Amino acid sequence: MFGLRRFAIEKPVIFWSFVLGSIGPALVFTVPKVRRDYFGFKGVEALPLTYPLPNRARSPPSGYEDA
Repeated sequence: MFGLRRFAIEKPVIFWSFVLGSIGPALVFTVPKVRRDYFGFKGVEALPLTYPLPNRARSPPSGYEDA
């Protein structure tokens, strides 16, 4: 423990970078669960992958024939 204290005093930038960097992977698993359970986050609606066709008879375009 004495080594960490000395490292924190002599090189605080490296020490705190290591501390924050080691907390990151744990947050990947905890933050989404907390958002869902405690804040009611529902997520975003999925984007449509196709364009919906109209529910009617389709007429071919006219007036563009090559003469």
